[in-house]
This record gives sequence, structure tokens and C-alpha cells, in this order.
Amino acid sequence: MRVEPQQLKAFLLGAGLVAEKQFDEAQKKAAKTKQKVGDILVSDGLITREELIKLEAYILGIPFVDLEKEMVPLNVLKIIPEPIARSHNIVAFRISGNNLEVAMLDPEDLRTIEFIKKTTSLRILPRLTTPGSIKNVLRQYQKTLKAEFGEIIKEEIKLIKPVKEEEKAELQKMAEELPIIRIVDTLLKHAVLQRASDIHIEPTEKEVLVRYRIDGVLRDAMTLPRITASGIVARIKVLSNLKLDEHRLPQDGRFKVKAKDYKYSIRVSIMPVFDGEKVVMRLLPETAKAFGLEQLGLTGNNLEHLQANLRKPVGMILVTGPTGCGKTTTLYSMVEILNDPGINISTIEDPIEYRIARINQTQVNPKIGFTFATGLRSLLRQDPNIIMVGEIRDNETANLAINAALTGHLVLSTLHTNTAAGSLPRLIDMECEPFLISSTLNCIVAQRLVRRLCPEREKYTLKESELKEMAKYCDLDKILKILKAEKIVRPKANWKNIPFYRPKTTEKCPDGYKERIGIFEVLPVTETIKEMIVKQATSDQIQKQAVKEGMRTMVEDGFIKAAQGITSIEEVLRVIIE
Repeated sequence: MRVEPQQLKAFLLGAGLVAEKQFDEAQKKAAKTKQKVGDILVSDGLITREELIKLEAYILGIPFVDLEKEMVPLNVLKIIPEPIARSHNIVAFRISGNNLEVAMLDPEDLRTIEFIKKTTSLRILPRLTTPGSIKNVLRQYQKTLKAEFGEIIKEEIKLIKPVKEEEKAELQKMAEELPIIRIVDTLLKHAVLQRASDIHIEPTEKEVLVRYRIDGVLRDAMTLPRITASGIVARIKVLSNLKLDEHRLPQDGRFKVKAKDYKYSIRVSIMPVFDGEKVVMRLLPETAKAFGLEQLGLTGNNLEHLQANLRKPVGMILVTGPTGCGKTTTLYSMVEILNDPGINISTIEDPIEYRIARINQTQVNPKIGFTFATGLRSLLRQDPNIIMVGEIRDNETANLAINAALTGHLVLSTLHTNTAAGSLPRLIDMECEPFLISSTLNCIVAQRLVRRLCPEREKYTLKESELKEMAKYCDLDKILKILKAEKIVRPKANWKNIPFYRPKTTEKCPDGYKERIGIFEVLPVTETIKEMIVKQATSDQIQKQAVKEGMRTMVEDGFIKAAQGITSIEEVLRVIIE
């Protein structure tokens, strides 16, 4: 049961969607690449994926269903297990008597249909749908996970017995008990499906609070009985190879979790607090890939300045900002751009967050004295062209990085400062000579992450009071000129008729936001800035000069993204004021 090319051609020509010549060219391309002709037509932009699927459904006589905004009852959703639904792109969405309607992408997958028929003893009625519909329904399995977690707590909590925290043997035994293992495994699985970047497990006097950081904001995930605290911490310590009977000192470790759909490296930090030990776990996807600079959110002269400095063979590029603002992701994106068989790129990191082919990545190990400084000193003997240092934390690493840039290397690194200009006094505080900084530094990138608005959002125009609030942080006339120059708004637009957007609460987006994008400022170290560094000018003076030379500040970049409908003004101000 498949759509033959000639059938598809007849219907497409009859509907006037494509010309005969366009179809024939697509068919030739499909023959060369061994793809379906329909996929070629979609990739060439001649028809949409939805149009193709609807047409195939009509030809095959299979009903088409659109589930992109549909909520499937949990009892129906659970008929097909989540692993099968994900691996075969098939979901149950309606049951009537003995008939089960399933939405799928491939009507030729008769083996899966037969398997579901045998395991459910129901009559299966296939329906064609879009990839977007499948994704929407797959997201709804998260609700079944919450229910599953509730059942685990309800059933397994009775089996957990309190132990003395100073007894190592008892803690070891508790960490290996099935109820605790299931609770920790489900916590991790739930966090992955929720796209959390961090898990916070916080003991209080009467309970244990679990929070997930999603899109940069901490949210309460669940509350567990106090009796689970010792077992959960012990289990995480066992996974991370930490000391079970140490409760007075902080401990750091890591472990990995792997499933069919994901592979994560988990970075663990355990800190003694008043009511026990707090655990924070950072989730680092090992299968993640570096983004392009435009995907990160770099645009306009920010993008142009960074690209120009990446083309320089020597010098130093710094990425700055607070913890969790995406500095490492930006570094990886730059490394991916520079990755070429003709050059040697070496990194020293803590930890290695993403694996990149043909890059020599090294991880520091402070326990054995292998720090950024010692690693960087050794890297210089490895004949590198480009060096990436995960973070400049001390004066030794800073001076080694500057010397590496002086001796013919391109050095990429991060630094913890709030603004691009603030990096320069920080380097001087680290006992780096101002004339060496000015000689080696090519540019500085400062960034923050703002949440993206969901497609369903509330449109509005700015009031006078809102314009006055924005004017406190930037030059509104300058931003308006940029918006017009980049054709984001009409030439005759003014602040009172430019549409802006607020988040709108929906079932798919409970707070109106989903995923994040960067807002940036890129400070090129020009001749004027070099002179100011040597004279040890303040960060405010350097900032004013950079703006005078055309630097787009983070606030300005954020408001431009708000005018594009990517984020909201409230979100930009939240991140900047923080």
C-alpha cells in the first residue's frame, strides 16, 4: 500500500500544485539520491509536508487527521507504550468499542499495526497525520510519567526505612534498594523529558523539595516525604563515586545516564545545608551538536564583528557572562566553525560538555593537580593552532592564555563578568599586564539567555509609561534606526505603532515561553580601545567608547528581538536587571 510516483504526479498536476517540468526534475533528483519524489518536492519548497500527506491519504483512501492541537485521553494514549510510539511514529488517539484509531506517518508499517493488534486485541484503524501531530501527542506521554511517579511514591514509600546517616553500610544498602533506585531513575527521566538543565533536591524540616530549571527558570517539580532524603542522596553518591559517610564537606562528582532516546552526562554537586545535604545535578546532553552563530541569536554588527575576528589566525576571543548563560555553547559553536582538517584544535575543559569530531578534548582533574593552568601549559607543547580554554579562573591561567595568544595561537575562552567591557579590568585584577592584554585581545562577547515566546502569544503596542521604562536602559532612537535599517519594521514606523508580544498561557506552554535564545554584545578591541586598556581606563569609560564606535549593547539586542516577536520586553528586562 504505497503511492506510486505516477499517481502522485497526476493528482499534483490536476490540483495545479506543481508544473510537469518541476515534477520530472524532482523525480530525476529522487532517483539519484534514492529518496521519495514527494520528499524532494517538499525540500525544494514546491509543496508543504502537510499538503503531501493529505494528498497521499486521499490517493490511498486513508483518512487524514490533524492532532497538532488535540489532547488525547490518557487511557487511550497508554494503549501504545511510549517506546513503540516514539520509535515507529504511531500514536493511539481514539477508541470506540473494539476499534482503535491510530495516527501514523508510514501506512506501509504493517508489522507495527499487526503487533499492536495482537497485544491489544483491538481492531486497528490507521490514519495518516503530520510529524507535528505526532510530536504533539508524544509530548503528552509526560503526563503519564507524572502519574507513574505518583504511583511509585505511593507504593514504594512504605518500603523505605529510616537509617542512621553516619552508618556507611546502612546507607550503601539503602542506596541499592529498589524503591530508592526507581525514585532517582524517574526523577532523571522526568527531568530529561521536561528539557530541564538542572535538578535541585532540597531537604527541608518536613519534606524534600525537587525543582527543575527549565529555560533558565526554577520550577517546583514535586515534593517527597522526608524519609526519602537519605536514600536519594546516598544513591546519587554511589552513582557519582563519592564518599557515602561524608556529610560535613561539599562533594563534586559525575555519572552518565543512557536510554534509547538520549544520553546525558550528569554533573553532581552536594552541599551540606541546615536540614541535610542539598544536591544539584547539571544535565549535559552528550548527543547535542553545536549551533550556528545565527541560531544562537547573533545578528547585525554583532555577528559581523565576531565573524571578522574568527578569521584572524592569532589573538584571543573571550566570551563573558554569569553561570548558565550559554558561554560554553557559544565557544563550541566557534570551534565548530573553525574546525578544519588542516589545523590542530585542542581544548582544556571542565567538564567536556559536547564531543566534537577531530577536536582533541581534555578534561581537567583538580584531585590529581591537573588544573586549567597545568593543562594549558602542556597543550602548548602539542603543536596547536587553536586552543579553547573552558574558563579563565585565576591569574596563572589568564597569563598563560595571553602568552599563548602572543606566540601565534588563536585562543578562545570564557570569563565571569557581567559586561564585555568589564572583562578588561577583571584581567588587570588577575595581574595581567595591560599592554599584553591590548596586544592579544581581538574581541569580547558578552551574553545572556532569554526565553522564546511560544507561537500563541498576545499582541499589543507600547504605552508611554513602557517607553519611559525602556529609555532608562538604552537609546530608543538608535534602536529604531537599527530596526528600520535591517527592515524589521516599516520605514515610517514609530514606537507607538510597532507590534510587541506578551506570553500567553496555553496547555502546551504553561508560562507562554519555550526554549531560549541569546542576547549579545560584541566589543571589538579597536586601536582606541587598546589605548584605553594601556591607560587602565574604567569599564564604564570603555563601554561608552565602544557604544560610540557602534557596539550594539545586550539591552539593545534584546529589545530588537522583542520587536521581532522572538521574546518579550519583560523577559529582556528580567534577564538584564538580574
